[in-house]
Amino acid sequence: MKNYDHKKIEKKWQTEWEKKNLYKAKEKGKKFYSLIEFPYPSGAGLHVGHIRSNTAMDIVSRKRRMEGYNVLFPIGWDAFGLPTENYAIKTGVHPIKVTKQNTDAFRKQLKEIGFSFDWSREVDTTDPKYYKWTQWIFLQFYKKGLAYKAKTYINWCPKDKIGLANEEVVDGKCERCGTDTEKREKEQWMLAITKYADRLDKDLDLVDYPDRVKLSQRNWIGKSEGMLFTAPVKDMDLEIETFSAHFEAFCADTFVVIAPDHPLLQTLVSGVKNEKEILLTAKKMVQDRSKAGFEQKEPTGIFTGKYIVDPVGNGNLPIWVASYALADYGTGIVKCSAHDVRDFAFAKKYNIPLKPVLFPEDKDLAKKVLNLELCFSDMQKGILKAPNIFAGRIAGETREEIIKYLEEKGLAEKRSSYKIRDWVFSRQRYWGEPIPIIHCEHCGMVPVPEKDLPIVLPKVKSYQPTDTGESPLANIKEWVNVKCPKCKMSAKRETDTMPNWAGSSWYYLRYMDSKNTKSFADSKKIKYWSPVDWYNGGMEHTTLHLLYSRFWHKFLYDLKLVPTIEPYKKRTSHGMILAEDGVKMSKSIGNTVNPADIVRLYGADTLRLYEMFMGPFEDAVNWNTNSIIGSRRFLEKVWRVGVSFNDKKKKKDPSSPKNSLSVEKVLHKTIKKVSEDIENMRFNTAVSNMMIFISEIEKALGSGEAVPKESFKKFLQVLSPFAPHITEELWNIFGEKKSIHISKWPKWSEKMLEENEVKIVIQVNGKVRGEMYIGIEEDEESVKAKATKENSVLKYLEGNVVKRIIYVKGRLVNIVC
Repeated sequence: MKNYDHKKIEKKWQTEWEKKNLYKAKEKGKKFYSLIEFPYPSGAGLHVGHIRSNTAMDIVSRKRRMEGYNVLFPIGWDAFGLPTENYAIKTGVHPIKVTKQNTDAFRKQLKEIGFSFDWSREVDTTDPKYYKWTQWIFLQFYKKGLAYKAKTYINWCPKDKIGLANEEVVDGKCERCGTDTEKREKEQWMLAITKYADRLDKDLDLVDYPDRVKLSQRNWIGKSEGMLFTAPVKDMDLEIETFSAHFEAFCADTFVVIAPDHPLLQTLVSGVKNEKEILLTAKKMVQDRSKAGFEQKEPTGIFTGKYIVDPVGNGNLPIWVASYALADYGTGIVKCSAHDVRDFAFAKKYNIPLKPVLFPEDKDLAKKVLNLELCFSDMQKGILKAPNIFAGRIAGETREEIIKYLEEKGLAEKRSSYKIRDWVFSRQRYWGEPIPIIHCEHCGMVPVPEKDLPIVLPKVKSYQPTDTGESPLANIKEWVNVKCPKCKMSAKRETDTMPNWAGSSWYYLRYMDSKNTKSFADSKKIKYWSPVDWYNGGMEHTTLHLLYSRFWHKFLYDLKLVPTIEPYKKRTSHGMILAEDGVKMSKSIGNTVNPADIVRLYGADTLRLYEMFMGPFEDAVNWNTNSIIGSRRFLEKVWRVGVSFNDKKKKKDPSSPKNSLSVEKVLHKTIKKVSEDIENMRFNTAVSNMMIFISEIEKALGSGEAVPKESFKKFLQVLSPFAPHITEELWNIFGEKKSIHISKWPKWSEKMLEENEVKIVIQVNGKVRGEMYIGIEEDEESVKAKATKENSVLKYLEGNVVKRIIYVKGRLVNIVC
């Protein structure tokens, strides 16, 4: 094959690899578990964003195999989801059929790009054999009291007609479709992720995650260290607890706020003259929360007519319902003062008395604080005026002493609070895992016996969700009506389904033993493969999938079903690929790029190489179709150089030139750089260095220098994870019987990296005619003599008399004729 024919080469080796099961993992030897986020198989097919993440981890996986590891690099489908169901609603085509069509298309595309997945472990979250174990894990949550049903205000998308978790609402809008969400009160299944909040925060110290990922998760978990105060409600047989993260100015408290959706509110205002008005106002506050810009709006409130008797001596403090108070942060009830910006604004609006006790050092500012002209909230540098025991001291330096004082006096106890809320786990849709619970009038909620799993989705005529919030499953009487497993009386199935995050919360475990019918995975295989060594995914999943899967894993660890505290040893994230104009690619806009078109025109190796060369892996980058040709030309150079080594017509140089030292030095630099760049995900600079090497080798061969075939083969080995097809073909042309992808990763020589030589330019009459390496301390006469004998300049000296030779030390030699 004279010219580089990517179609012929790529098809040939993809068939060969599959035939030989080259990438099939076994439970033997030194393991490496490499993981990507399995894709949602949309009707739009694979997009170029998938290629970036997949290629990166494919490169890592291929390098590890060549380093002697037993590599598990699996693939599957996160196939439950709204787009498929919405398509079924629109067309009437069953989601199962749509999912099969889409996964078939994705599989074909992934194989055409040459990813080294172990296809024997392929999973699909919509397969009953898979979601049987999703349902089984749910039942374990239920048995431990961590899955429960509660009436709560949820985020509701009126367009998709679905309840959303807090993580799925962005700026008051549905993450999926961008519609303004509403608040609806509904009984929902919840998973008690808050029980694991402290461990989810603390155990981030045990893993190798980027700082921005850890920060994002910690901000979402929202851990606050503070004090819990308990106080009786005046003229009621009721005590309430208030949490304060900034308690240093506790003597400044003058009122209390309660969240409008707090479960105690109805009890608190029972019998109050304007009880109905208070509850209606509170309900409106909850509804308004889901509207865009809510956080920036002025807080609203209404007085409950009730007071607490403050145990720390601030007197009777009025209790107000406030729009900014959150029921599931702290206790949902907060003591308020002049030293919080929102409390200050709220008090000013409703003429609630304030008494500052924390002041700045600046006297003019302190006067304004005293006169309530501004809110001072610096709990680190502010100076306290009360209580007397701490008067005149800096609040931040006194925090621990204040904690001790409050605890010894019995006024408060130390407590941690979290912003994270329990996970709203049910969806009122068809296309999801049925929740394995039966409702019996006599026995209450009864778990489906494990022997009856999976509860398979029934066939339905309509997938249309209802405005009442009930799932389409509720209309299938023959599926809903069953016998209670306990009393055998008439009962009904749960008709809500699980969110699409359920199946992705444990899929990495199923890959370890994907065909097991007796458990979600064999314990010995879990022990062998755990934890995942390297997991790459998008930053957008940091507070959704990544957090949820860590929660599920910790729960399974507590049940002694997995051997590690954390599921993923290392996590990295990639930047998005944007359209050429810098906006997000979208099928509706029409600015997407189909990878299949690129593969057909330029080849899979070119596409892989281009996506790695585009820019820093963790940054967003703009697609540029015109730039792909650079990667293609590089591979054509590699091909020309490779086939030249086997060119039998090529005449041998009778003078037997010495091996090119410059090529050898660049080769070892390239091996070192590519090896290190892969580990640090600096793929763009790895490609750049390989391009430098191929230019160096072309130059050397062009000037008549000898380049050992073995040196070029080592280069092919470091290129092979990036461009697996062309390197496999050239490797085979060189007579190698075993695949390049199971050859030994080359090592660099530190001696060859030593800078005891320098490359200088050789000019003839001021024009560059060649280059050569000289010793750093080599004397001038020796350098001049070498320059006149260099092969690349001999033809320019032939028939000419050398008049003089000019040497600029360490830079150039100019031969004047």
